[in-house]
Amino acid sequence: MFDLILGNIFSFLSASCIAISVIKRNKSDLVWWQIIDIIFCLFSNIFLLAYAALITNLIALLRNILSYKNKLNLKLTILLTILCIAVGCFVNNRGIFGILAIVASASYTVFMYTTQNDQQMRYALVFNLTLWFMHDLYIQAYPSSILEILLVFWTLVQILKNQRFHRKDIFYFLRK
Repeated sequence: MFDLILGNIFSFLSASCIAISVIKRNKSDLVWWQIIDIIFCLFSNIFLLAYAALITNLIALLRNILSYKNKLNLKLTILLTILCIAVGCFVNNRGIFGILAIVASASYTVFMYTTQNDQQMRYALVFNLTLWFMHDLYIQAYPSSILEILLVFWTLVQILKNQRFHRKDIFYFLRK
């Protein structure tokens, strides 16, 4: 029971960092808060015995640090993706729900390399948060799962707002 409580405390801290990352305007700030998120998430994974998530988050931490320092290149992206999938599957102790964590981390590694702006990162984040929501609900990381589903909807609203803003700009220039 003590492990469940500690796991959920770290889950709450992790989810709080993701919430902060979503409101950031540039990719660098977004990634910085996701680095902090992963650190808290690692502790949550340890206490909740989610080994595939633990390994994929360790790899994700490395990926985010490389991305933050603009050192994530194609070779490293491929290497980290393969490593995430191979090692994640090897240590997976949660069946299909462990696979969700692996897919979330592997796909986000690709997104980190290929995505250049905050709007694209929001799309990637919606996909990623949806997978983590299902995983975290299964491992009983309740604060993370609640915040993840709320953030999916909030991020979708931000995507729509941003699209509306850009459409107004286009129509303004077309009228001139």
